[in-house]
Amino acid sequence: MGAAGAVPGSTVPGVPRRQVVAWCTWDWGSAAFNAVMTTFIFTVYLTGAVGEDVAAPSATSRLSWAMAAAGFCVAVLAPVLGGRSDAAGRRKFSLAVWSAVVTVCTAGCFFVRDESQYLWLGLLLLAVGTVAFELVNVPYYAMLRQVSTPATIGRVSGIGWACGYFGGIVLLLICNFGFIAGDGPTRGFLNVPTEGGLNIRLVALFAAAWFAISALPVLFFVPELPADPLAAPRRGIVGAYRDLFATIGSLWREDRNVVWFLVASAVFRDGLAATFTFGAVLAHSVYGMSESTVLLFGVAANVVAALGAVIAGRFDDRIGPRPVIAACLLGMLIAGMVLLFVSGETMFWVFGLMLTVFVGPAQSSARSMLARMTVPGREGEMFGLYQTTGRAASFLGPALFGVFVAVFDADRAGIGGIIVVLALGLALLLRVRPARDRALL
Repeated sequence: MGAAGAVPGSTVPGVPRRQVVAWCTWDWGSAAFNAVMTTFIFTVYLTGAVGEDVAAPSATSRLSWAMAAAGFCVAVLAPVLGGRSDAAGRRKFSLAVWSAVVTVCTAGCFFVRDESQYLWLGLLLLAVGTVAFELVNVPYYAMLRQVSTPATIGRVSGIGWACGYFGGIVLLLICNFGFIAGDGPTRGFLNVPTEGGLNIRLVALFAAAWFAISALPVLFFVPELPADPLAAPRRGIVGAYRDLFATIGSLWREDRNVVWFLVASAVFRDGLAATFTFGAVLAHSVYGMSESTVLLFGVAANVVAALGAVIAGRFDDRIGPRPVIAACLLGMLIAGMVLLFVSGETMFWVFGLMLTVFVGPAQSSARSMLARMTVPGREGEMFGLYQTTGRAASFLGPALFGVFVAVFDADRAGIGGIIVVLALGLALLLRVRPARDRALL
């Protein structure tokens, strides 16, 4: 995929459509973990049916600490693992390995029955799956320039995010009407028994298969980049951290905008993740939504987030990603402040959807912004650092959510913790000055 003499990883015109489709298909499949496991179905089941009778701290609080621990693990592992795949010509291998781990953890949730003694198993599987899911994003994001052109990088990123949300819509509808909808001892049009949480556990198996199948096209149709012959040999943990700090020092001397963006994105992306992780839990425990209604809200949330990502992708290419991200964070802060003081399903429908319409564009534009700022050939390294800094701050959202819940003894108060993280991320983003777009060089 490149002209002779081109820098490995650089963008070239004429990307085959099937490569773009294959890359976006992985995003489509990622909804199996994002939408089903960590947002709208399994976490609600885990904090509700499984953790209903656990002693203090609550199952919701324990979930927040499990996610914080997962974030810490990614922050420790990413400096060692991130950025090596492109230099070694093994992006697809890394993507395949970590996708397999996510699949196994998702399928393993089948063994989490609706009894309190299984709470630890569910939390463990979600935490390990989250670690793997964050690490697989390094090689996946690094492929963005391989499947886009300088004039379409924002749109391709936005379409990828939209595919993830639309995949979530289809998957949530299948799960709801096939396994969950209805009352009584069996649920859904498949008449799955609810005893032992079997219907939700089968959803986990279905989600695992969905993700595994969707991950295959990118492995077959997007070519692997050649290994960098000038790349340094692999080093141990201490050496990897030395390289990390050397890279940060080099960036600080050469382009501090990149450093400030990495810090800012680390913070606000954690706020975005916390919004989806705890949104469904709050809808059920605070605003009184039934599990079935939560799923319907999830479908609507994915629709508006997908449309937002597609529309914002065009603004991204026209005015740049920074204004798009700032506008999205401001909109989320307004919606979050309102949700702190209102009650009832109707208010959550209105302002919860207002929150989610901004999440997709912010995530997509953050991905494209770093791709634009990165020197061609260093995408894996920079997105490895992107994940490292992101997960270094990934404890903020879950931890502050848990702290606010504990201090005010109310799940609703956790929204305040998320608001603090988003506000801090916006303040840091404002320090980033628009830099030249290296994707256009």
